[in-house]
Amino acid sequence: MASPQNLLVATLVANPSNPALTDKTVALAAEALGQETERSILASGIAADLILAAPADARAVEATLRTALHAEPIDIIVQPLNGRRKRLFLADMDSTMIGQECIDELADFVGLKAEVSEITERAMRGEIAFEPALRERVALLKNLPVGVVDEILGGRITLMPGGRTLVQTMRANGSYTCLVSGGFTLFTGPVAARIGFHEHRSNTLIVEGEKLAGEVTEPILGREAKLATLIELRDRFQLRPSETMAVGDGANDLAMLGEAGLGVAFHAKPAVAAAAHARIDHADLSALLYAQGYRAEEIVGE
Repeated sequence: MASPQNLLVATLVANPSNPALTDKTVALAAEALGQETERSILASGIAADLILAAPADARAVEATLRTALHAEPIDIIVQPLNGRRKRLFLADMDSTMIGQECIDELADFVGLKAEVSEITERAMRGEIAFEPALRERVALLKNLPVGVVDEILGGRITLMPGGRTLVQTMRANGSYTCLVSGGFTLFTGPVAARIGFHEHRSNTLIVEGEKLAGEVTEPILGREAKLATLIELRDRFQLRPSETMAVGDGANDLAMLGEAGLGVAFHAKPAVAAAAHARIDHADLSALLYAQGYRAEEIVGE
């Protein structure tokens, strides 16, 4: 087979809770490609690599595999084999590293969850600009006691499966990790600590007399700030663009995902999934490790 510089790798990944990747599925995928492939099982029933000589268009390989495996709950990530291990990882928080939207949970305490959730959904689909949408939602939280944040963190926020494993494994292999969110420091601080990120960046809610003032510190961290964070950290560590990876689910993640060496849309809005380098629709966050070629025995447990 050709040198690593001229190879593509198609990684097939199932959710660990539903290890649906059988030998038959791998063989079907290899046959669909219509050329010689080198097959490598990364985790039994969960992940496998198909290595092939690079054609002109990786998207064409992905499309072929999606057609062949359309009935299977299998995710497909196609990328150059060379340089797939990443040294910088940036992640969105809400609906990516955690299962909730924190601002929607705050709004529930003032009886406005449905109204705020609708604005959140429109912003994440890219139908309205993120910054004014955030200001509008934060204004509705005025006079909410800041103590409800601890209640939400303790009783409502759940970590997305595979997220801690992803971060801990990358850290163990020398990568730098940053949680970068359009949400709020009151949440990103505790969540980053629970998962194990090196640092976190997000927006600051203004608090007056132990109550939310209904305002957020300017400038708002949104789409452009996420992109700027990726570039800043990449430059700080003197990394090539190909050595970076980012994950998110909303429209305000698109610039960051586009700039990363591997930008992954995780259970994302349709427009985001269509634009990203790779999409995860079925698997959990550990899929981002298999996309880098990690094997089951290399992965740090929860």
